[in-house]
Amino acid sequence: MLSQENITIIKSTVPVLEQHGKTITTVFYKNMFEAHPELLNIFNHANQSQGRQQNALAGLVYAAAANIDNLSAVLPAVVQVAHKHKSLNITPEQYPIVGYYLLGAIKEVLGEAATPEIIGAWGEAYEVIAGVFIGIEKEMYAKAEEMDDGWKTFKDFVIADKVVESDVITSFYLKPVDGKKVPSYKPGQYITLRVTIPGEDYILNRQYSLSQAPTGDSYRISVKREDEVTPNGKMSVNLHREMNVGDTVEVSVPAGVFHLDMESENPVTLISGGVGITPMMSMYESIAKTTPERPAAFLHSARTRKHQAFDAKLRTLNVSMPSSTYAVLYSEEGDGFINRDFLAANVIEGSDIFVCGPTPFMQAVIKGLYALGIPEEKINFEFFGPAEELELVNA
Repeated sequence: MLSQENITIIKSTVPVLEQHGKTITTVFYKNMFEAHPELLNIFNHANQSQGRQQNALAGLVYAAAANIDNLSAVLPAVVQVAHKHKSLNITPEQYPIVGYYLLGAIKEVLGEAATPEIIGAWGEAYEVIAGVFIGIEKEMYAKAEEMDDGWKTFKDFVIADKVVESDVITSFYLKPVDGKKVPSYKPGQYITLRVTIPGEDYILNRQYSLSQAPTGDSYRISVKREDEVTPNGKMSVNLHREMNVGDTVEVSVPAGVFHLDMESENPVTLISGGVGITPMMSMYESIAKTTPERPAAFLHSARTRKHQAFDAKLRTLNVSMPSSTYAVLYSEEGDGFINRDFLAANVIEGSDIFVCGPTPFMQAVIKGLYALGIPEEKINFEFFGPAEELELVNA
């Protein structure tokens, strides 16, 4: 436990972290990767180049400082990050490296303002926070191994099928090379793919939502092909153009806190934009397979019909679910966007709501939901990548 003196010191640094947090985390990653380039085999290079990882870490550090006397307040964020860490095989041995360079970045950015007392307090605080992460992740790794047909870190899978779903989205069906079954998962969770691409200096890791209900024998991911010159393009273009049936990839055990509660009988509203449809497909299919009478609404927005995946499948599922509705808008075909009026007409009253898609889409949708008086605790959302701050003030 932290001493009261160090708690007071940490709390006093909150305004500084609010002002300089992004600079500190940018310096931190730069210095750490220069000294330990092997860690680039773990971190998502796209998120680094876009600044998303730096923003996410700055937000977490700020939240930890602001709540250092009540860390349970940030436990949900810690658990969410721990799921990411587990899916990337982060180990306890890496935490001291992170701590060393994080404290070093604080010193470098704040200069003389980073007194020995402040660095000492943050050193103690980091040990406490790292211990929380290590403990949570140790338990997660153990549970992953204990699952039927489970494993701890990464396992070789073969691409058993490759199916084009739209002009930009292709599905990959993955089966274990050893012929075993796969552990089940909660609808909405993701796996990490680890791939070595010829010509690349480092291994690439990307997390993809599982896009179908659990089957027991395979996983399906559905990947949007990004422009190859964009930061996210390397992996997706390689999957679309180079990876074929019979090729192998490394896969992590499913993880993630964004998932449907299959034990609940509450109505569900699923709202997705673009490739944000993927975790919703897992949820919707799971409802159709296990509790088809459960009230559900699937609301989707795509640029055009050619861009949308799974439309025929969704219409078939909707017919099989007596209390379900399915509605889609094509923004470039004159339908407009999902707005407050559309939400008012289609969101099921009292439902648990799940939102996934590009950040501007989620921001607009969640603002619309708040404007309708829907309480925050009913709204669940997922980022593809590190969590970002949504501008929801005056929603």
